[in-house]
Amino acid sequence: MKCPRCQTANVANAAFCDACGARLETVCPKCGEANRPTAKFCNQCGQAIREPGIASSLKLKKFAEPKSYIPAHLAQKILSSRGAIEGERKLVTNLFADIKSSLELLADRDPEEAHNLMDPVVERMMDAVHRYEGTVSEVRGDGIMAIFGAPIAHEDHAQRACYAALNMQAAVQRYSEEVIHTHGVKPQIRVGLNSGEVVVRAVGSDLRVDYSTVGRTTHLAGRMEQLADPGSILMTANTLRLAEGFVEVRSLGPIPVKGLDAPVEVFELTGASPVRSRLHAAMARGLTPFVGRETELAQLYRALDQAAASHGQVVAIVGEAGVGKSRLVWEVVHSHRVEGWVIVQASSVSYGKATPYLPTRDFLKGYFQIETNDDHRAIREKLTGKLLTLDRGLEPHLPALLELMDVPA
Repeated sequence: MKCPRCQTANVANAAFCDACGARLETVCPKCGEANRPTAKFCNQCGQAIREPGIASSLKLKKFAEPKSYIPAHLAQKILSSRGAIEGERKLVTNLFADIKSSLELLADRDPEEAHNLMDPVVERMMDAVHRYEGTVSEVRGDGIMAIFGAPIAHEDHAQRACYAALNMQAAVQRYSEEVIHTHGVKPQIRVGLNSGEVVVRAVGSDLRVDYSTVGRTTHLAGRMEQLADPGSILMTANTLRLAEGFVEVRSLGPIPVKGLDAPVEVFELTGASPVRSRLHAAMARGLTPFVGRETELAQLYRALDQAAASHGQVVAIVGEAGVGKSRLVWEVVHSHRVEGWVIVQASSVSYGKATPYLPTRDFLKGYFQIETNDDHRAIREKLTGKLLTLDRGLEPHLPALLELMDVPA
């Protein structure tokens, strides 16, 4: 039996694909009986499993070719890097996402209405992947499979996959709140993540990525998706080890996974931590003693003295990755010399290109003390109160600041 997701040939009586974990049977929406993937009617109760036209609708032809959904700037990066990575082993993070009970959502709907319901969900999933420069390697009617770390190489591929998963859940949640009023249904997705090695065999001129899994990489990612509840994200310890400190998780303990001899430690991804850099992640584990850099510290302290004397200063710190630039800044802003100062920090991240004015937004959030869980009302109150306290003449700038913070007028 051929897997409809990854096209791997499986044994005839297989219920799940042994390569990607996709279900190889169709569950009757009425009685729950398992049927062949191609079945149109349930073999126990006769319920129509796929209405005429729905099966073809699930193929979502508009997403049949990668060129149709991969943004131009990512397509250029993929094609320019393919010669350097083909045949290489790459450490990547796989992401699987699908719409839970998609057949039930489409029951008794014509193909056009099915497209109108399904396309926006899949588009939101893909947009989240592309935002963090992942590659959607497979699109099915009710879900996607994506890779982070190949063919576009990123050392923070696990973080990017986690952020993409959170982003797509939030986007689909917002979409669900819209369609529940218009169509009476609430689409929900489930997401699975796992990190491991793959071998990139080829990247076609049509942007298709042909790769083979090393070990259980893709298999476990598919299993995490299958285990996830609607609206949730599950990951393995492999992914958590790479993203630890940058995400918030809840341990679900060891869980038996079909096809594996031993239970697998599973974690639910619940959110992103406020940490943006390796230094801040390391701080949670404890920093090593700071030694050396006396010359650089002396220069920075002189700049602080000038600023304290009402002479504004700008200092640029330049150096190769890993030489200690962030630690040097940390030592300065945590010294006794800035006691009583208002310290506001912002940072740029490699995956932040798709977020306009990200450092500016971070800077303003720090100054106005806006927390991640603040709603629009709380953000509006904090912005308005502190801005008008500074100077009533700044009031005309308030709408622009609110828009920058995604607060509706």
